[in-house]
Amino acid sequence: MGTARHSDGVRDQAVNSYRKRGRDIIDKARLSVRCLPTVSLDLNIILKDWPHENGNIKVRKIAGLDGREKLQLRVDLGVLQMEIAGRPDGRRPHNCESLLEYHQKRAIRVAAKGETYELTPEQCAELQQEGIQYYHRYLSLFQINDFEGVVRDTQRNLDLFTFVSEHTDREEFSSSLQQFRPYVLMMNTRAKASIFLGQGKFAEAIGEIEHGRDAITEFLQQSNFPELVSKSSEIAFLDEWLDEVKAKRPLSKLEIMQREMETAIAKELYERAAELRDAIKLLQAKKH
Repeated sequence: MGTARHSDGVRDQAVNSYRKRGRDIIDKARLSVRCLPTVSLDLNIILKDWPHENGNIKVRKIAGLDGREKLQLRVDLGVLQMEIAGRPDGRRPHNCESLLEYHQKRAIRVAAKGETYELTPEQCAELQQEGIQYYHRYLSLFQINDFEGVVRDTQRNLDLFTFVSEHTDREEFSSSLQQFRPYVLMMNTRAKASIFLGQGKFAEAIGEIEHGRDAITEFLQQSNFPELVSKSSEIAFLDEWLDEVKAKRPLSKLEIMQREMETAIAKELYERAAELRDAIKLLQAKKH
């Protein structure tokens, strides 16, 4: 009996000791919480001076705590913050810039062995989700006229569509991405042409718009729904923009002379028309 009472006493002392230690830990935690500065996590502090506007894409650059510029896109429920370069969320999956780059490198190694690289459904889904990040960023970059960044990110997503199509035998995974190709081609074209327009290179801008329109047309014609060519909002937009750019394009010296010659002929100023005709031939000969 004495031994049993002694064991019970030792056990009770151990239990009481653990309880006391537990109370001490809780008390210290409460004290630590009380000592923390009261910093609100309410995002309204950030958003109240930058309200969301329906139909208006609002973007800004800010300085990050790491010293690098960040891109912020205002959405109805808050803000999307992205890195300016690299993967928009700042991650480096498998020590690569993106999941796409990681899979591209793996595919090259597998191909070197004479084998076929196949993406799993889960990998296709992850790549599609990553592509959405780049979509948000190039849309934001376009709003602040960073057209070089738009060209970079749209081309990256076009490469993504091609890569998935080449490395999966599941049509639904390929088509889920390829359906966006006309839109991404349009944005890529808008950015490239806008760079030329900013440099005053109207002829190059016109050529870029025509090339982009033709690329979308060719893609749709080769798809399962060629009738979409006549219904494509992307083609319609580029056609309309093409007309606007052509209307604003300054006339070249040759075009001015050709119009003057037409006017002279209409007014029966044949001597002046002949002079302009000879001058036009000479200018054309110099160009060749």
